[in-house]
Amino acid sequence: MAALSLSPRALYEEVAELLRQRIFRRELEPGSWIDELKIAQDYGISRTPLREALKVLAAEGLVTMKVRRGAYVTEVSERDLTDVYHLLSLLESDAAGVVATLATESQIEELQTLHHELEAAARPGHQDRERFFEINERFHMRLLEIANNRWRDQMVADLRKVMKLNRHNSLLKSGRIDKSLNEHRALMAAITARDAALTVQRMREHFKNGLEAAT
Repeated sequence: MAALSLSPRALYEEVAELLRQRIFRRELEPGSWIDELKIAQDYGISRTPLREALKVLAAEGLVTMKVRRGAYVTEVSERDLTDVYHLLSLLESDAAGVVATLATESQIEELQTLHHELEAAARPGHQDRERFFEINERFHMRLLEIANNRWRDQMVADLRKVMKLNRHNSLLKSGRIDKSLNEHRALMAAITARDAALTVQRMREHFKNGLEAAT
């Protein structure tokens, strides 16, 4: 693998992002050992920025550091998933309620546009799991942006990184994409109706069903 040309930002941050994306793409599998020497050679860097990058990923929960054994891609347990989904349900249902109450018409139209893209990615006979997941995440993050609480946004972003470690398993469950889409339809209907209580309920149901598919 040829040495990569890295951007001027802090080298360890660039390396952390490269590794993060490799983990999300399953090029580095959960439970696998991270070969620091090989990665440093592949990227044309010393092991110092690589180790700083691994510390960042460890703080995010994507990497587990084991004494005298090195770094491993985190394996997410059923308890981990339960805890993550529980917190995401609380945080994102609260945000959804705020959106139903305070969002402008143009902001709701933005969410509708993303929802239409989600519908297209889930079209029968032409389902695109990767695109569905990407648009789904954009929808959720845009909803959080509209709700406008940066502390909540930061917590959700970190939790979603851990959730991504298991995303392929949940999307491969038979019928999960169709069910997730139906849940989004119900959520959008509640938001459009400006029914905050129902919107909160729909978002909680969405995460409850997501957890069932993930475990």
